[in-house]
Order: sequence, then C-alpha cells, then structure tokens
Amino acid sequence: MEPYYYTLESLIKIVVVVTVLMLGVAYLTLIERKFLGFLQVRLGPNRVGFWGLLQPIADGIKSFVKEDIIPDNADKTVYVIAPMITFVTAISMFAVIPFGDSFTLFGRNIKLVIADIDIGLLYIFALGTLGEYGVVLGGWASSNKYAVLGSLRAAAQMISYEVALGLILIGTIILAGSLRLTEIVEAQRNGWFILYQPFAFLLYLVASLAEINRTPFDMPESESELACGFNVEYSSMKFALFMIAEYAHLVTVAALTITLFFGGWLGPFLPGPIWFIGKTLVMIFILIWIRGTYPRMRYDHIMKLGWKFLFPAALANVVITALFVALR
Repeated sequence: MEPYYYTLESLIKIVVVVTVLMLGVAYLTLIERKFLGFLQVRLGPNRVGFWGLLQPIADGIKSFVKEDIIPDNADKTVYVIAPMITFVTAISMFAVIPFGDSFTLFGRNIKLVIADIDIGLLYIFALGTLGEYGVVLGGWASSNKYAVLGSLRAAAQMISYEVALGLILIGTIILAGSLRLTEIVEAQRNGWFILYQPFAFLLYLVASLAEINRTPFDMPESESELACGFNVEYSSMKFALFMIAEYAHLVTVAALTITLFFGGWLGPFLPGPIWFIGKTLVMIFILIWIRGTYPRMRYDHIMKLGWKFLFPAALANVVITALFVALR
C-alpha cells in the first residue's frame, strides 16, 4: 500500500499548490496594476466588482471567448506548442520549492514540498532554460519580423544572465553544502544567508529580473520598439498562457529568493507556510516596486551589465565565499 499512499500524497500536494498558484497569479495581475496605479497617481482597475476585485475573472473570460487567430505563414505546430512549453515549465518549477516544515500525520512523515530531490536547484535552472525555448520558438514560429527580433533578444538575454545567475548562487550552495532546497533552508536556522551574502542577493535580484524578462529588462516584449515583441501575433488563450507564465515566474523568483536568502518557511510563533507566504508576498511587492520605479534599459546596456559587471562580480563572490568558509 505504500506506493498508493505516496501517489495520493503527491496528487494532493500538486492540486493544492497548483490551485493556490493559479489563484495567486490571477489576482497578482490585479495587485500589480493597483500598485502601479498608486505609484503613478492613478486609480488602476476599479470598474469590475468592488475595488476591481472581479477584474481577473473578467480578463480570464475575455481570453477564453476572444477569436483565436493563427497567421497564415506561421509554423502552426510550433506556434501552438510554444506557449504551452512556457506555461508548463513555469508551473513545474514550483514542484521543488518547500513551503513548510515536515510534520507527522497518521504515522507518516509529510513534507510540505511536492518533490524533495537532491538536485532541486539544478532542476529549477533546467526548467527555467527550457521555458525560454517557448519564448524563442513562439517568436520564430509567428513569421513576423518584430516577433523574431523579440525572440532573438530573449535568446541573447537568457544566455547572458543565466551564466551570471548560476555563478551567483554558488555562494549559497557553498554555505549550505547542498543543492536540495529543504537543506538550504535548514542551514539557515542559525542565520539567514542574506547576512552572509548581501552582495550576492543584490546580484541575484538583478539577474533574476533579467532572466524572467521583467522591467527594466523586458526587451523581448518592449512595446515601444517591437509592438509587443515575441508574442505580437498571439491572441486569445495562447496570449494568456504567456502572461500566466510571466506571473508564475515572478512568484517562483520571489519564493526562490526567500528560500535561498531569507530562511524560507523559518520564523517564530507562526506556522511555516504562513511565514513562507508572507515573505513571498513581501518579495513580490519589492519586485513590483522595481518595475514601477525604473525605466527600461537600452539593449546594449543590458548586455554590458550582464557580461562586464554581473559575471565578474559573481566570480568574485564565489572566491570570497570560498575563502570565508575555508578560513572559518
């Protein structure tokens, strides 16, 4: 019966996590629009429901009922598959992020993580890379010059910042001695890694925003230059899948940030999941604040930032962290 219990436990975790994540992503669009409106001294959505609370539902219905148009010259198979790749990889990345401590129920040890694997961090990097294929293929398959330019920008930006992002997190891996995210959280019981890696945290914040194409690094979909960029030819639910994936990536980046630098679910008095959700919401608030504060960078400046500053700074952080651990 053990395999059946394990399968049932995994299915329950998947349903709960995906449901909460999808609801969170839906209302994150409203939260971001409201907060950006506050920063820019305007109201934001306020027509659909009280305080605009039904706006995400209206947007979802609109996406379902809009006409789904596929360009005549598009590579139809790749065109249809591309948003699915981006969406599935964005959702799947959350499988290895722990959102609470383990507990015992009916004599079984239940871990509050869908898959507690030894290479959790590598799993996230692998799916993050795979998700970018959806952006690149979507732009290429659209047979539109603006979409192709957006996809080429995405490819160059992905390669540039993934190298730096991997090096930045080596410092955290050295301190924890593991790639398993639950062990990285446990290693912070005596002190969050932000205390030992403040410079790495700032570098990670910049690199992760560039990796998920968020402002000020949203060059693959820069509306003022590329008329919406790589997804310019998409409509209806295909366009919505790209948007859902973007916000799912935002939640994943926030959750991974607090897991790697702010002790994950660790905290006094309250249950672990409450601390995890609270910290994640604060980090999402900071990421939205960054979007509302900084203008979009010029593309050559983005490339220079990745290769001429982040890359050597990440290497220096690895050396300094290794020396610190060796001397300690």
